[in-house]
Amino acid sequence: MSGATERAATGTLTVALAGNPNSGKTSVFNALTGLRHRVGNYPGVTVERIEGRTDLPDGSRAVVIDLPGCYSLFARSEDERIARDALLGLLPGTKRPDVAVVVVDATNLERNLYFATQLMETGIEVCVALNMVDLAERRGIPVDAAELSAALGVPVVPVVGRTGQGIPELRRAILEARHAARKWRMPETGEEALGLVRDVVCRAGLVPDRACEGEALRLLTHARDDDPFLRRGGDELRRALEEARARLDEAGIDRVSVEAECRYAHCNDVARRARKRSSDPGPSPSERADRILTHKVFGPLIYLAVMWVIFDSVYSWAGPFMDWIEAGTAWVGGKAGALLGEGMLTDLVVDGVIAGVGNIIIFLPQICLLFLFLTLLEDIGYLARAAFISDRVMRGVGLHGKAFIPLMSSFACAIPGIMAARTLENRRDRMVTILVAPLMSCSARLPVYALMIGAFIPERDLVRVGGFALVELQGLTLFAMYVFSVLAALGAAWVLRKTFFRGESSTFLLELPSYKTPAVRHVARTVVDRGWVFVKQAGTVILAISVVLWALAYFPRSEEIAQQAEQRIEAGEDPEDVERWQQAAQIEQSYAGTLGKAIEPAIAPLGFDWKIGIGVLASFAAREVLVSTLGIVYSVGDADETSVLLKDKLRKARRGDGSPTFSWLTAVSLMVFFVLACQCMSTVAVVKRETNSWRWPLFMFGYMTLLAYVGSLIVYQGGLALGWA
Repeated sequence: MSGATERAATGTLTVALAGNPNSGKTSVFNALTGLRHRVGNYPGVTVERIEGRTDLPDGSRAVVIDLPGCYSLFARSEDERIARDALLGLLPGTKRPDVAVVVVDATNLERNLYFATQLMETGIEVCVALNMVDLAERRGIPVDAAELSAALGVPVVPVVGRTGQGIPELRRAILEARHAARKWRMPETGEEALGLVRDVVCRAGLVPDRACEGEALRLLTHARDDDPFLRRGGDELRRALEEARARLDEAGIDRVSVEAECRYAHCNDVARRARKRSSDPGPSPSERADRILTHKVFGPLIYLAVMWVIFDSVYSWAGPFMDWIEAGTAWVGGKAGALLGEGMLTDLVVDGVIAGVGNIIIFLPQICLLFLFLTLLEDIGYLARAAFISDRVMRGVGLHGKAFIPLMSSFACAIPGIMAARTLENRRDRMVTILVAPLMSCSARLPVYALMIGAFIPERDLVRVGGFALVELQGLTLFAMYVFSVLAALGAAWVLRKTFFRGESSTFLLELPSYKTPAVRHVARTVVDRGWVFVKQAGTVILAISVVLWALAYFPRSEEIAQQAEQRIEAGEDPEDVERWQQAAQIEQSYAGTLGKAIEPAIAPLGFDWKIGIGVLASFAAREVLVSTLGIVYSVGDADETSVLLKDKLRKARRGDGSPTFSWLTAVSLMVFFVLACQCMSTVAVVKRETNSWRWPLFMFGYMTLLAYVGSLIVYQGGLALGWA
């Protein structure tokens, strides 16, 4: 009876599922758990913790923890560190797994066995899920599972995670999992040096006994001087490590490469014995497709076309759904208002709670569409190619190739773009991508651009061919705002990478998985999970801020203004005109209006007055709220970016000294401010959820606000100095 069987008989078994990225680990996890899982975060970090339950053949149940995908347990990223610490039982509040199921891609055996053999050295009981055996068969490189099991010393089960083939046998193998001794060897001097370090690691009790050799190997070959385990091991471990490394140096052995060379030699030998080639299969269908899809010329063109389809779809396909949600929110608000009657409670429910809920669910169509596309591309196998193609550009600012997709997605909305940054394994890359994604000009900024450009930028053709205008000033101005946002995001990424997130760029180690048919159930479940996580975790923060912003714009109420409105209506004035005046007067003397006037001295150098200040404050609910707020402040009532009356009011607005409140320079200054400022509470809430801390969303809000102020100041004051007022 194996140790796993004994523990299953006395309680719930904890099973860790581990493997390389693109090994089909998620498909195996879904097949094992039947899509019954929950998503959270490991304590204090941004890495997701996904766990589910499965029933074992002996009648017991097992908790299955889906560890982050890793290429190595010699951690270079946050995900790899979390995976290693989970396997060693070093994560606070997380039980050490009883069994590890390592998912191995049968079509890429050597590379996957490298990680598998490292995992076996953690001292945990192991079984292997040999995934994608159907693809290996079709490619003429079938793997003998029995031969592979004999070579590794642990159970090996052929599975097809996408279809569920072999999953019952895998559940049985979990109960039969075994410890496996290290079977590969370094040169004699290397083994002696390893023994010195292993003895000290065991005495220090840094890791479980069976994991001492694996941890000693990591310290000997890959640990840096600031490694936390060196500090915990004390002077004895440092002396042992120095002596061991000195022996390797004297023998002319490169301590960094010796482990990889010897381990890979062993993995290649195991793979050669286990793989039964029927004949030379020639290029696989995936390899033939990659000749076009990763081509130097055609590859980027196809990639840009795919990204454009995603971007356009997230923006346009979500539009009708968002309109329905907006209309539904208005309908519910109207019904609630009619039911409750006039009064403060009605305003709180309609403008605070119901509008706040609307601010949450209105983003769901974009989030769901984006993750639908991302999951489909990942399941198909194209996402890895996309990262490969875009890596050269992104590497120039210190980011990973995969960062391009979240940044591109942020043109539609920063929220799904920030959530898409989960595809980045390296913590530095993920954090920088999250912190610069809101700089990409999202669709919510478009109403602000449209209003300012339509009101203050002349309709002038700059380039005409025949009777057709190729370039006109308004279109060029809008295009300039988008280009400016891209340059700002890339520049901010470069600065953050050189300051707060210094360190080596993540190694661009990437496997190009075989193309596969996506699993419909997995895609659907992922989309539902992502949408629910947003509603549940970010939505609570958004709702709370919505109510606070409503209160600032509502209180205090002036009875005098209400009485004046009644008197004007009794005097025969148009009730609608009076209602618009009353709304403007009430918001002027509200807390929001008071704040707008309070910040006027600070924003005056940007060309803004207190009315614009109110709009800037109110737009934190959502950027496009600036337009409707200006409509209220200027007594237009409900207005959007196309409102002719609002544009006319803005053109005619005057300051106390009689000078125009707005000019084209003020409009450009305001647009630059909105390009750079983090005027979106939903974005702040999502960053808090993704980083598991208030530290980074507050930092993001602060640096973007400062950037917006300086950028707007330079534009307005520079324009005044050049006589452009």
